[in-house]
Amino acid sequence: MYFPILAIHSLLRWLVLLSLLFALYRSYAGWLGKKPFTKADNMARMLVATFSHIQLVLGLSLYFISPLINYFLSHFKTAVHDRQIRFFGMEHSLMMLLAIVAITIGAAKAKRKPADAQKFKTMAIWFTIALLILLSSIPWPFSPLVARPWLRF
Repeated sequence: MYFPILAIHSLLRWLVLLSLLFALYRSYAGWLGKKPFTKADNMARMLVATFSHIQLVLGLSLYFISPLINYFLSHFKTAVHDRQIRFFGMEHSLMMLLAIVAITIGAAKAKRKPADAQKFKTMAIWFTIALLILLSSIPWPFSPLVARPWLRF
């Protein structure tokens, strides 16, 4: 079960990133362009939240069945000094959780704002924070110690 979930988790990260970038584009364009908040803007907000929450469930599933995490938790005192194992055992999971919290807060706060400009501004700020956290914690193929492929099959 580990490898199919890992493959889906790897694929879904692109949907999270693309939907987040799209929502950021819509939010900055709406905020700076003083546009009305449309159904498309609301859909972008909801897609980011939905994809990120699905990704969270998959990530948590992986956390509990991953052999790498099992090793990290079983050999914590030595594993915490290994950059790659520590990255997946602590850093990646914690930072991604924080990014999803930022997305959730941004989506919820934007939904409740009365004015369109406030909705866009709230989305822009919280989603930008989330994007920066996400980009810093994805195991990119060019990362020196934690490289992973663009897609896993």
